Amino acid sequence: TTDFERRRVGSTVEHGFPHQPSALGYSPSLQLLAIGNRSGAIKLYGAPGVEFMGLHDENAAVTQVHFLPHQVELVTLLDDNSLHMWTLRAHKGLSELLEIGRFMLTGPPGAPPSVTRVTAVLAHSSGELLLLGTEGGHVFVVEVPGFRELEERNISLDQVSNSVPDDYIGRRNLEHVEALQENPVNPNQVVIGYGRGLMIIWDLEKQRAIQHIPATQQLESVWWTEDGSYILSSHSDGSYYSPAAYRKRVICVLFLYLSRPPFLLFSGGMPRASYGDRHCITVIQNKTQVALDLTSRIIDFFVIRDGPNALVVLVEEELVVIDLQTEGWPVIQTPYLVPLHSSAITCSHHISTIPIKLWERVIAAGELQNTHYSKKPWPITGGQNLAPDPPQRDLLLTGHEDGTVCFWDASGVCLYPMYKLSTAAVFHTDADPNDNMNQGTEGEWPPFRKVGCFDPYSDDPRLGIQKIHLCKYSGYLTVAGTAGQILVLELNDEAAEQTVEAKVVDLLQGQEGFRWKGHTRLDVREEPVLFPPGFQPFALVQCQPPAVVTALTLHSEWKLVAFGTSHGFGLYDYQQKNNVLIKCTLNPSDQLAMEGPLSRVKSIKKSLRQSFRRMRRSRVSLRKHHVNNAAKIQDANARLEAELAEMELAPVQRKIEARSSDDSFTGLVRTLYFADTFLSDSSHNTPSLWAGTNGGCVFAFMLRLPPVEHRADEPVTAQPAKEIQLMHRAPVVGIVVLDGHGAPLPEPLEVAHDLARSPDLQGSHHLLVISEEQFKVFTLPKVSAKMKLKLTAVDGSRVRRVGVAWFGSSRSEDYGESGLVVLTNQGDLHVVSLPGVKMQVQYPCIRREDVSGIASCVFTKNLLWCSSLLSGFYLISPSEFERFSLSTRHVVEPRCLVEVPLHSDNSTKHRPLHDGFSSAHGCVPSNNVKSQRSCLYNVLCHREFWSGCNDITNLLCLLRELTC
Repeated sequence: TTDFERRRVGSTVEHGFPHQPSALGYSPSLQLLAIGNRSGAIKLYGAPGVEFMGLHDENAAVTQVHFLPHQVELVTLLDDNSLHMWTLRAHKGLSELLEIGRFMLTGPPGAPPSVTRVTAVLAHSSGELLLLGTEGGHVFVVEVPGFRELEERNISLDQVSNSVPDDYIGRRNLEHVEALQENPVNPNQVVIGYGRGLMIIWDLEKQRAIQHIPATQQLESVWWTEDGSYILSSHSDGSYYSPAAYRKRVICVLFLYLSRPPFLLFSGGMPRASYGDRHCITVIQNKTQVALDLTSRIIDFFVIRDGPNALVVLVEEELVVIDLQTEGWPVIQTPYLVPLHSSAITCSHHISTIPIKLWERVIAAGELQNTHYSKKPWPITGGQNLAPDPPQRDLLLTGHEDGTVCFWDASGVCLYPMYKLSTAAVFHTDADPNDNMNQGTEGEWPPFRKVGCFDPYSDDPRLGIQKIHLCKYSGYLTVAGTAGQILVLELNDEAAEQTVEAKVVDLLQGQEGFRWKGHTRLDVREEPVLFPPGFQPFALVQCQPPAVVTALTLHSEWKLVAFGTSHGFGLYDYQQKNNVLIKCTLNPSDQLAMEGPLSRVKSIKKSLRQSFRRMRRSRVSLRKHHVNNAAKIQDANARLEAELAEMELAPVQRKIEARSSDDSFTGLVRTLYFADTFLSDSSHNTPSLWAGTNGGCVFAFMLRLPPVEHRADEPVTAQPAKEIQLMHRAPVVGIVVLDGHGAPLPEPLEVAHDLARSPDLQGSHHLLVISEEQFKVFTLPKVSAKMKLKLTAVDGSRVRRVGVAWFGSSRSEDYGESGLVVLTNQGDLHVVSLPGVKMQVQYPCIRREDVSGIASCVFTKNLLWCSSLLSGFYLISPSEFERFSLSTRHVVEPRCLVEVPLHSDNSTKHRPLHDGFSSAHGCVPSNNVKSQRSCLYNVLCHREFWSGCNDITNLLCLLRELTC
């Protein structure tokens, strides 16, 4: 299954770095970059916001990408040996990437597959020919865009062998075609490089070899210098031009007159014994040399010569662009294709409509981190971004395994990095900060320089971020990790040196007989730590046992943070730095909650045994019921068949199976929620904290907050108020309180900033409890059941994610409705109306087999009354987010146009002869009917021809010129 088959209704754009890239291409005339990957996807990138995506029908890796010079077409080669033609076609003022043809070489009957197995492709500068080198040593010439093989122009292995001295051919076979290069100043000449090292300069017009260059080492690449004066070749023994001291393959070599003196660039060439684990590109200019030490295997690279000279390198895990004009050759920061997975993503959090002040402060903190980047602009500028400016400023926060939190500008098509927060400085970790295997030593030759940001190795897995909550109004941020740590941070524009003291919270509350078998907690640094400008920690809560934090929420108006693990939950006052509440939810029979994630594998057998027991109980019960009531069931079925002919079939609702209280992790806290509502009586509202567990239990605590003038002195107190046990013990995944108008309560500080209506405190409030099985509404303060909606499915659907959103009308700016957005384990999105709790629509969104995608999904957190953009994100690979939208008013998607480039004045010299006829708009001998027809075909297929046909008069004029 390919990545793109995961896309469903509402998918708008993909953010991040393509998973498993396999091919790189670039068009200097279009200034577009193309990347193909192993799943058959092809993606094009130009100026920021200019993006195109396509997918081959074949589930095969893209091995090569070649743009046709001065055209909007490109050709891809897949590892199934198929060639595909793509074009950027204009439609309603926008360009779209479309596949317009496919082709596969066919050899003579009985020939082995190697004869037509394509190993090298050359898109000729005329834009009309493809030269295809094969594994069998032949070169086929194909006319494009029609993919017509020109058999009379093919270059067979026999023709080449006959032009080479017998002593060379006698010693070795030529092997496959490794490289094809065109002479930059004479398009009739191409060099054919064979695997064994032989290079032949072939004249396309005269159809004969004009020079041969013998070599004794395996050929890796060929480069013809821009002035056409000589050819560079690289070989498997580490040599270019002539044998060198190094004995590792030089994979690719370039010699460029970007400036004086010229540049020499090559990849590989490093001694295997000493540097076998490094992926390097060496850049040499005069006496300056550096070996760029990249983070993963090199796929391909090229150099941009028009505008800011830059080296563009595609490696397996990121795209690196080097400024070749600035001293020191610094890296240019990429506005897209940033590796989201530089450290593995462990969680994400989205915030919409960020206030401008917070936005600017985050940007300022990020700019201080990016002083090492080049000041040159992004060099890939193709196409026009026609998308309107984003209606709001959105942030996407990603937590990572190494304890970092990355802030991304998610307002538009490009997911741009803004700021990076690291929490590792608060703790003592197991790694030595000076221990860097890639760090070069003084005097080392060649001089290494590490480039790129991909670093999948975590110093300590306990640092991993599991939950994030940011208040955009106050600037307070809280993050929670794998080892039970909860940090509270505030935004500071200046560097500060401070000590962060840990407050230990014992969630077991003194229960005996339990022994934590998981990882230990992190050691907090006792000495002051210098934190750079940005988010700086000032409070730390450490859960004991140090289990993964499973729920987290922040109320910046009350200065409270609530957190939960598999053992219980707590409430922390970060203003006074005191614990307010500790509640143990651990089931005495739940031994798995004591093991931690590192020993979770041991419990698989136990989980399987419990599942089989439940299955056996269900089957026995159903069998007895079937035997005793067979006759009744038959009668009921007969009545139903008669009734269904007269009425519409109602949705089948799956029967909910009661879960045992002995199931594992019943005490795990799944959701936490703050609400100002009615708990004691219907006339006095009070702050409250609600917690839902994996065992279907809901706890409510009444909070007493001192007056504002005494908030810093008097303690916050909490007392138990309500407890609800759902009948079927399904895990509680969401809690929402609805006010007197049936609207969800606003977020903290929203009303104070005039961004939300004040909640209705006159009418009665309702409590909506969302479990994996159903949606149930209770009245407050009595907590009596009012209505419920079971998840309508017959295939075992379960609620996995839930969010509240405001759906603005696409026709009226003043009208909208609140709704509940639900993602199931089947990958379906449901919208449930509020307060009526009725199913409205259902859309397929994520493949049901994509468990990681469903688990990673996050909905946008919108203002209830101001926002009109509802979308979500989920990981389609470790390095890519898919964005989807349920809004019709504003959709974030690429809207761009790529125009046909104008040919340069000397482009006519790049036209080879085809049996006496010329291409494009040249003259045709009147006595050559075949040539006239071929020329007419070429012109009619030429995009420039149709771009000039504004009306029928111009069309007739052009045809008259053609046939004159």
